[in-house]
Amino acid sequence: MLALLALWQGVAISLNSHTLPTPAIVAEVFWQACVSGQLPYHLGVTLLRLAASFAVSMSLGCALGIILGRNPKLDAFFDNWVILFLNIPALVTIILCYVWFGLVESAAILAVVVNKLPNVIVTIREGARALDQDLLEMARCYRLGKRKTLVHVIWPQLYPFVMAATRSGLALIWKIILVVELLGRSNGMGYQLHLFFQLFDIASLLAYTVAFVAVIQLLETLVLKPLDIRARRWRR
Repeated sequence: MLALLALWQGVAISLNSHTLPTPAIVAEVFWQACVSGQLPYHLGVTLLRLAASFAVSMSLGCALGIILGRNPKLDAFFDNWVILFLNIPALVTIILCYVWFGLVESAAILAVVVNKLPNVIVTIREGARALDQDLLEMARCYRLGKRKTLVHVIWPQLYPFVMAATRSGLALIWKIILVVELLGRSNGMGYQLHLFFQLFDIASLLAYTVAFVAVIQLLETLVLKPLDIRARRWRR
């Protein structure tokens, strides 16, 4: 991070252009936006949308991925559907959701979920296909039941795939949310970034971007990595 800041500072000084302000200018703008309450408000709105769409897409995606991975007939039937939704551009999905359901919050969340859901399904489906059949046979022989089999046999094997879907999901969802907010919402980080673009306010644009990236990094460091370490304790 220090090397990145040093590089940023050096390039900004050498260019001496308003299109690339120095880190000090961006930090000042960041502080003013925090004090005024504008940045916390719009960041909070975007994070709420991220949390809602992430929870829905991960819950549905994990359930559908396990079902398709364990049922070859259903997988064969829905495989083309999954590929179709994987290749629909996010912008098209967002526009259609707004046209069909209106410029409402539910349409914004739905657009994000539709874009993320196929990625989760594909990742979890591969994990379900790779489950150790010997361990499943052992669970059946000892009559563990569906709940204990899921918790103690299936979940530990699926966990790396869930974490991969989680990390890629956070990176993908927040990018899609910004486009959703830019096109059809009157608040949030995407709306603000679009406003700064129209005003050619590069310092504010960078300040808001740094704030959002910092939150995602904190989430990765304080939540995802500890969960990952804890869940892998059973491995030798």
